[in-house]
Amino acid sequence: MIKQDLIDNSPVRFFDSISNGGLKNGQMGLITSKKGLGKTSVLVQFAIDSLLQDKHVVHISFDQHSSNVITWYDSVLSEIGKKKNLSDMSEISNVIMRDRTILNTNQETFSMEKIVNTLSALVSGGISVDCLIIDGIDLQKLSKDDIEKIASFVKDKNIIAWFSDTNESTELSTTLKADIEPLFATVAHIAASGKAVCLSLLKSDNQAAKGSITLNTKTMLMSEGLSK
Repeated sequence: MIKQDLIDNSPVRFFDSISNGGLKNGQMGLITSKKGLGKTSVLVQFAIDSLLQDKHVVHISFDQHSSNVITWYDSVLSEIGKKKNLSDMSEISNVIMRDRTILNTNQETFSMEKIVNTLSALVSGGISVDCLIIDGIDLQKLSKDDIEKIASFVKDKNIIAWFSDTNESTELSTTLKADIEPLFATVAHIAASGKAVCLSLLKSDNQAAKGSITLNTKTMLMSEGLSK
């Protein structure tokens, strides 16, 4: 009952409200912003939402040690609990985090083929991959072939995959190269707007999109209230 309440009132539901229900199975999404504006927090919110629904999450980080990633999960889950006046989320955390796998790599030594092979090995070993998080990758350094490799895995396994990339552009045309843009179903950008931090859609379901929500500047949770 508590888990279902957390799902129903997840910060991700605010994102769903502006993005036609969010990513569908077999699709990839991208969150961009300049450094330090909340990309990892947003990705972790997507991941926790999947974990609460008994899905297995694989989180691949390009710029943070595993211990830092774990801290993000603990912090975000704690803030979600506070919204529901739940002072102790440890029991829920202990249950859902069993379905989380964290991997670290870096842009200089990785290849997308290695990542796909690692994910395939996890699946072969009995670890399901329902939600894939790829945090901190530099998409400008990847080729269309690289992205197609992971897109094929996502489609074949019928999962969702969220990426983050440090990019200050507010335009879709300069956020993604033209040859890889069609491979992403949803693209959103985080930017400061006065005293607020807004997450705005650049693309949803393969169409240009409009709509934005705010991020709570204290908790970094996706929040109610569309920006004007």
